[in-house]
Amino acid sequence: MDTAVFLAVLFAALCHASWNALIKVGLDPLSTTTLISLGAGVMALLFIPFVGLPDAAAWPWIIASVIIHLFYFGSLIEAYRTGDLGQVYPIARGAAPLMTASVATMFLGEHLSLLGWGGIVALVAGVFLLSAHGGRDLARIDRRAIGFALLTAVTICAYSVVDGIGGRAAGNPHAYSAWLFAGIAVVMLPYALWRDGRDVIPAMQTHWRRGLAGGGLQLLSYGIAIWAMAVAPIAIVAALRETSVLFGAVIAVIVLKEPLRLTRIIAALLIMGGLVLIRLQ
Repeated sequence: MDTAVFLAVLFAALCHASWNALIKVGLDPLSTTTLISLGAGVMALLFIPFVGLPDAAAWPWIIASVIIHLFYFGSLIEAYRTGDLGQVYPIARGAAPLMTASVATMFLGEHLSLLGWGGIVALVAGVFLLSAHGGRDLARIDRRAIGFALLTAVTICAYSVVDGIGGRAAGNPHAYSAWLFAGIAVVMLPYALWRDGRDVIPAMQTHWRRGLAGGGLQLLSYGIAIWAMAVAPIAIVAALRETSVLFGAVIAVIVLKEPLRLTRIIAALLIMGGLVLIRLQ
């Protein structure tokens, strides 16, 4: 992977962590997700006149990705509604890179070296450790929440592969990203209204500025990832995106003044080691 692409994906991960921190406004998961989706859609509409249309070959992939993202948001919302963050997040974000790497290897002909696989495994182990909350009672793990978390991981894998292929077919991955987020916004609002009626609208009105800012960061973050997947292995980009967990931990320690525990240090070392191996593969 080219150094510029490597650094760009790390920057995208930082943006991902930033918008996640920005939108912690106390809303329910559905309102928060819809707020950010609408913000990203508005920002995408502003860019469409400058990026134009993607090639015709990309439209089936855009449509497929919009549908997959709807299932992604739905499963993630249900996972957070029924389970603890410490149970859901490690499974959803940690399992997805391994799934994506396996699919890319088996079906897209992407061949990773032992260093690459070692880097992905180390990075995923760091994600699991960094995301895990101490003191959980394993006997009380909610099977429904775990099921939705695994479904979320499957959808992350699915849209990563679809968008990697679609971004390459688009001719212009930036146009692909803009139209993708515009499409997601179009389907998310009716979905939210169907799930929670009109109560979701007043819940978002107070925080619309954060929605725009968070949506802009989301568009930038995943837009960079789609561009990177157009020029680099999808499996590697998907794994590197999960370093957002590390950036999120840094934000938590520095900005939110959360304690720097030993587990966070070990997890950070695992993620950094994974990054080194991925860079060397």
